[in-house]
Amino acid sequence: MAFQTLCKARYLGEGESTPFLLDGHEVLVLWPDGGEPRAFQGVCPHEQQSLVNNSDFNGRILVCTVHGWVFNGRSGAGLRPEGCRIKSYPLRRQGEVYEIDLEGLA
Repeated sequence: MAFQTLCKARYLGEGESTPFLLDGHEVLVLWPDGGEPRAFQGVCPHEQQSLVNNSDFNGRILVCTVHGWVFNGRSGAGLRPEGCRIKSYPLRRQGEVYEIDLEGLA
């Protein structure tokens, strides 16, 4: 794994969605209510629309505002439609910094 710095911990907040552009990759960090932050590929699997620019997050679910696809904010699993998923990146906290592995897309 090749972790690199994503951001300082103070830039992420519970219940929020935070977009990043890192090495040409659109990344969306979701911190669901009562959960832990997760880093996702900032692209909807439906027609590869940007989730960084076209999404709403309410602390539990993420909605792609282009065509209305809905995802679980904890896992990235598709809720509408089912059977799809937004891919995730490994994310870890090292002291006061979050690090991401862009090569570990799953």
